[in-house]
Amino acid sequence: MHESEKDTILDIEINLLMKAIQDQYGYSFHNYSRDYIRRRVLKIIKEEGVSNVSELQHMVLYNQQVFERVLLRMSIHVTEMFRDPMYFRYIRNSLLPQLASHSHIKIWHAGCSTGEEVYSMAILLTEANLYHRSTIYATDFNEIVLKKAADGIFNLEQVQQFTRNYQAAGGQCSFANYFHSHYEYAIIDHNLKKNIIFADHNLVDGHEFGKMQLIMCRNVLIYFDHQLQRRVLRLLAGSVQPGGFLGLGMSESLSEINFLPFTFFKLSQFPIYQKRLT
Repeated sequence: MHESEKDTILDIEINLLMKAIQDQYGYSFHNYSRDYIRRRVLKIIKEEGVSNVSELQHMVLYNQQVFERVLLRMSIHVTEMFRDPMYFRYIRNSLLPQLASHSHIKIWHAGCSTGEEVYSMAILLTEANLYHRSTIYATDFNEIVLKKAADGIFNLEQVQQFTRNYQAAGGQCSFANYFHSHYEYAIIDHNLKKNIIFADHNLVDGHEFGKMQLIMCRNVLIYFDHQLQRRVLRLLAGSVQPGGFLGLGMSESLSEINFLPFTFFKLSQFPIYQKRLT
């Protein structure tokens, strides 16, 4: 069998697997980048010790635990607190003073993953004396990582990098004030959790999430094809109030998909945009 024929069969099997996941569990990866889906599925096959996609599909359909492992691996969760510190320094110095004019600040972390950036935002708001009049909505389609985010428990070995990022982002206190250690874990202080609402929400087929002053959707769009990127951005644009802000990942840009001129303008060297007032 030629390589092209093998590739064709592989694509058919992957399409059947994705349809099976959607039909059985309601999770859709239809518009995700095909290269991304292929890479993730091939990696999962090796990790699960199965011989092909069809065997994996059978296990996913008949074993809930296998499905949960596959779902976790299909989603990328490479994140850390204050990732890209200068990005967060810009939010601290330039965005928060503008948000301070609102009597109540509403922020949405769309695709919040395991919650590191959500708690980073809570720390910024705390140090700006704004957290007491803020609500952070943290959403993800993956219930497994969403629970981990709500728990706020991280490996203690990660704290050293978190601390460096925090300091580079202009941290005003000792980072140790925001967690306590328990064996090999760092547990986020409960005061940082009190104004965070964790909720299940799928950007792929979800709905607008109210009117926010700031939406953070970092390193999510890069896994979508252009059609889905535009659909998700329309959802996000409709959820930002006029004059509000949208923050994307460092490798993401509104201008690359011709969305920028219609709704937002870029504020700085970072992919942070402000919604036009009219």
